[in-house]
Amino acid sequence: MRITRLGHAALLLETDRARVLVDPGAFSLDDAFTARDLDAVVVTHQHPDHLHPDRARELVEANPQALFVADPETAEQQGEPWQAHRAGHVTEIGDLTLTGVGERHAVILPALPVVANVGLLVEGPSADGGRVRLFHPGDSYASIPDGVDVLALPLSAPWARIADTVEFLQTVSPSNLLPIHDATISEVAYGVYWNHVVNFGGVDADRAHRLTPGQSLDV
Repeated sequence: MRITRLGHAALLLETDRARVLVDPGAFSLDDAFTARDLDAVVVTHQHPDHLHPDRARELVEANPQALFVADPETAEQQGEPWQAHRAGHVTEIGDLTLTGVGERHAVILPALPVVANVGLLVEGPSADGGRVRLFHPGDSYASIPDGVDVLALPLSAPWARIADTVEFLQTVSPSNLLPIHDATISEVAYGVYWNHVVNFGGVDADRAHRLTPGQSLDV
């Protein structure tokens, strides 16, 4: 499986038989919206840094063959062709298996409504001929799937302390780590966050992949 970061929380997942785009939001690269020949687009929740509503229409028009799935609230808001993706739902896309994980977004402030959030567990072929499992949690640390090989870790958010981030990483205990949800961190301060998760998260430093937008990782 090839994982390409397309900015903030957006990932492009590719195998010989599938191309899946996850969370094309307002902080994503333009490449997230000019992607073609997609088999599926998956959105974890409705916030604009995970789904750019206007530019999402570009993806729908340019990829009429693709499956478009999102948490139930987002699917209802967007309408056709979006379909609801719930916790426990399993979808086969080529040689990838997509499973919904979790139900609610983390609390930002008590005064703000808590929206739906359905993370994504993706299982597919690995570079060594076996199978690999990647977890993109959206905006929540509440769900801990078993057997995660690659964690796309939200590195900074209004709802998260670095202590929560490190604890989540330790609990998931993946073999590999890559950052997402990091557009709000300035470059000069980025190392503060990254070094904490690498030094205290329990993942070997050589398996902590600090991918920048546009970079890819084969797993």
